Amino acid sequence: MQRRDYPMDDKLASYLYMYRSHENESGLCELELNALLQGDRLGAGLIITREKIDPGRSPYVTGRIDILASSESLDDIAEYAAGIPFAEGETFKVFCPREVEGTYDEHRRLERIVGARMAGQANMKNPGRLYGIAVHDGRIWFGTYTESDRSWQERKNKPHNYSTGLGVALARSAVNIAAPRPQGIKILDPCCGMGSVLIEGLSMGMDMTGCDLNPLAVRGARGNLRHFGYSEKTVTLGDMRELDGFYDAAVLDMPYNLCSVLPQEDTAEMLAALRRLTARAVIISTEALEEEIARAGFAVIGGCIVSKGSFQRSLWLCR
Repeated sequence: MQRRDYPMDDKLASYLYMYRSHENESGLCELELNALLQGDRLGAGLIITREKIDPGRSPYVTGRIDILASSESLDDIAEYAAGIPFAEGETFKVFCPREVEGTYDEHRRLERIVGARMAGQANMKNPGRLYGIAVHDGRIWFGTYTESDRSWQERKNKPHNYSTGLGVALARSAVNIAAPRPQGIKILDPCCGMGSVLIEGLSMGMDMTGCDLNPLAVRGARGNLRHFGYSEKTVTLGDMRELDGFYDAAVLDMPYNLCSVLPQEDTAEMLAALRRLTARAVIISTEALEEEIARAGFAVIGGCIVSKGSFQRSLWLCR
C-alpha cells in the first residue's frame, strides 16, 4: 500500500513537546514555555508548534516529537510506520511519553501495535532510532523522538556558591525567558554573584557577559567558570550603575541579604541603570518591586512566584 502523510485537520504543525513541572514551579514553567514556544496547548503536558528548539534548553521540557504523521486512526499510523525504510540490522524503539493521556498499559499498547508493523529490529535498551507516539482527544501523532539532555543538572554542585543563590533550574529558566531567541544578541547579567545565570546562558551558546561589584563574588564566579570550562574573562568586577553600552536582554537578580534589605535608593539606581542598559529584562527579587520597576520605565509583561520551602522569590519579565 502506498505511504501517505496524515496532516492535522486545522494546520500543519511540525513539533510536539512534552513538559512537566513541580507545583511550586508551575508559574515559572508557564512563563518560560510562553517565551520559548508559540503554539497550541493540548491540555497539561503537551504543546504543538512549528518552532523547533533543543528540548534540553528548558528544565521542564522532557522531549520533542518531530511529527511525521498524524491521524485519528491508529491503523493509519501503523501503516505509515510500516513504510519507514531500515537498513539490515538497524534497530528502533517506539516510545509513548508519560505526559501523554492514557494509562501505562494504554501507552505500552500503542508502542506494541505500531512497533510490530515496523521493518527494523526492535531494541528497547539501546535503539539506533527512537520514535515517539502521542495521543490527545482522539488524535494521534507519530514521529522521531528527541529526549531532553539533562546534563545541566550536573551544575547543581558548584565549587563556589551562596546558600541563597539561584538554583540551576531557576537560573536556566530566567535566561531562557530573557532571551528565548538568542541568536545574534548580547545578554547581560549585571549582578552575577557566583555566576549561575551566566553559566547557564553560556552552556546554551549565548553571547553573555556578567559583572558584580563584590570582589568575593567575582572570584567565586571565575572559579565556577573555570570549573565548567568557560573563560574567566566573561565576568568583570564593577558596579552595574557605571556600565556603558547596550544589551538586547538582561537578567538582574537583585542583591539579597538575610540580615538586611537593599536601600530603596540603591534599588532605584540599579533599576534605572538596567533600563538604560537594555530594553528587555528579567528581574528577580525577594521584595515586591512592581512600583519601583514602573518608575524605572519598564512595563511588566509577565511574572511569577518561585517557592523553595518557605523562601519565595518574585520574577518579572519586563520591557
